[in-house]
Amino acid sequence: MNKIFPNAHAALDGVVRSGQLMAVGGFGLCGIPEALIEALKDTGVKDLTVISNNAGVDGFGLGKLLETRQIRKMISSYVGENKEFERQYLAGELELEFTPQGTLAEKLRAGGAGIPAFFTKTGVGTMVAEGKELREFDGETYVMERSLVPDVSLVKADVADKSGNLRFRLTARNFNPAVAMAGRVCIVEVEKIVEVGELAPDDIHLPGIYVHRIVHNANPEKRIEKRTTRA
Repeated sequence: MNKIFPNAHAALDGVVRSGQLMAVGGFGLCGIPEALIEALKDTGVKDLTVISNNAGVDGFGLGKLLETRQIRKMISSYVGENKEFERQYLAGELELEFTPQGTLAEKLRAGGAGIPAFFTKTGVGTMVAEGKELREFDGETYVMERSLVPDVSLVKADVADKSGNLRFRLTARNFNPAVAMAGRVCIVEVEKIVEVGELAPDDIHLPGIYVHRIVHNANPEKRIEKRTTRA
């Protein structure tokens, strides 16, 4: 089975459509699938519910999809770097499901593992737990959280072999493995593609069984969210 597609637009073709639940890897601007996000913008699909730690920044990453009004709802844990996100949310134009960061990661991991729900102490006694089942374990109160299984996952990795086995680079791993595992269809953008067997088994961070489509982007922009230099 050939998993390699000639470009990001081809990789999305026949998979994405309006109204889907979609997960996108990355943390801030680190490890985001830049080419896939740009191609998604070009498809014109709308009414998307997007699971992502954050929504990029104005004019880059998922911020591009906010500007074109293709996102109806965000499921996120941090949104503080995007003025358009703030404007749309406060104006009632964008839905937001605010989720504690660890809970968001576990929702995706559990979804990928086939676990429909789990209990956590995080959020008990706050608005996060409103309307959710509470249960006591060993004298402590826990809230039940449903896992997330997106229709499509967009992921960034450093290296893939032709079977889809992935290796991530340093902190760019972040949410990407969990996002990849959770998606019913997983599309991965990589900087390098190698032959099967070139990645040592211990160097594989995510097995190719989770990966359905691969696109090569050798020179991503990798924009720095906040550049800090010495005086």
